[in-house]
Amino acid sequence: MSSETEVEQIVDKLQDFCDNFVQNHGMEKIHEKTAMVKQEVDSTIAMLKTLEERCQKTTYMLQYARALNVLPDYTRECEDYLSKVVKRDPSIIQGWNLLGETFWKKGDIGAAKDCFQGGLKRKKDKVSLRSLSMVLRQLKADKFGDEQKNVISSVEMAKDAVGMDVEDGMSWYILGNAYLSLFFVTEQNPKVLAMALEAYSKAEKVEKRSTHNPDLHFNRAMAYRYEESYQLALEGLTTADQLDPTWGSPRTKINEIFNYLDKVNDLVEKKGKMKSKRLQNMIKSIKETNLGPYSGGSFTINGKQQKLEYIPLSSLNEGANPEKVIMGKVVCNMADITLVPFTFAIIDHNGDCYAVTVYNLARGKGMIIGDSVAIPEPFMTHHKIEWSLNADSAKKWDFRNIRVDNPIVLIVNGRKLTQEHCGSTIAAMIPSQAS
Repeated sequence: MSSETEVEQIVDKLQDFCDNFVQNHGMEKIHEKTAMVKQEVDSTIAMLKTLEERCQKTTYMLQYARALNVLPDYTRECEDYLSKVVKRDPSIIQGWNLLGETFWKKGDIGAAKDCFQGGLKRKKDKVSLRSLSMVLRQLKADKFGDEQKNVISSVEMAKDAVGMDVEDGMSWYILGNAYLSLFFVTEQNPKVLAMALEAYSKAEKVEKRSTHNPDLHFNRAMAYRYEESYQLALEGLTTADQLDPTWGSPRTKINEIFNYLDKVNDLVEKKGKMKSKRLQNMIKSIKETNLGPYSGGSFTINGKQQKLEYIPLSSLNEGANPEKVIMGKVVCNMADITLVPFTFAIIDHNGDCYAVTVYNLARGKGMIIGDSVAIPEPFMTHHKIEWSLNADSAKKWDFRNIRVDNPIVLIVNGRKLTQEHCGSTIAAMIPSQAS
């Protein structure tokens, strides 16, 4: 066996130790992972040094840098070695990719982009493609619209990476992240969330070690959260927390969901905590004239007449309610907790109170207490969630919610909302590692 092959196999063994840690050591060792990986890196580097004099210089520097790159933090030594590798032999695509990852860890996103593009100039490579996808989503936009273009390009890069190897779990995972970002920077379309969830599922299906990636569980949980599948979101965040107990972000997000559900459930149950007299006056003020363009049993869409029956909240079916319209008064909103989705509660003429979540709503354009809101063809979900805190206690939430994906369908105080009420936001994905 040549020295070059030997050093490569030594680092391959280290990479496997890190990538398949849970499979090989079990969850019971997860708290020791950081220390054990560091110890393995030190041991590997010691072995490499014994082979340095017998090994071709460029190969040795590449494999030495690979070993250092297993650690999550930036090191100048790793950057120096990889810079020499690509200078000595620019055809080594792995050198460009590793140098890009090193710049990423350093926080130099522009240099990371240059490296991944440098690799792609020489050869189409799945690692370069998916890494460039990741970088494009982090670039600062110079002008309006650039951020959206970057994310769309990010999706295309990730799709190309998957196309090169459909059995690569990491490429599917990166594609899921790209779709999740696309959900936020374009219209917050549930179909895009579904594509993100499908990509995450594919990552786990094609490569078992993906199931032990805390970032995958975290980001998928964020997709579930905006899909309003709260139980699944909490399960995913809990798994991410278990897989990386030192991270912290999953526990923070769990608490945020707890606070959100607590407040929604409480305000719906207590009808905005309004005093009885004010609440009764608000209910009495609900008039069919507040339906605005939706009054009269029909409305026009794309030049066609559409039937629309005004019904009370209690008559809503779970899921879609075609050819129906509901209306109520806003008794509270939750702008202090979340802007996406903008959440408020309405009460109808029968005194029933439901939550409403509105996506794609521009900042500062939310509904306020006392507004009359009409919602055509509402999509209703009855959330009944139970979450065990420990063996003796559990949290329970039980409320009905109406989801609105396009705010311009709403009638507020008798008037239809306009395009100026629409907006989007940016995804807040907090990786425990590059993703």
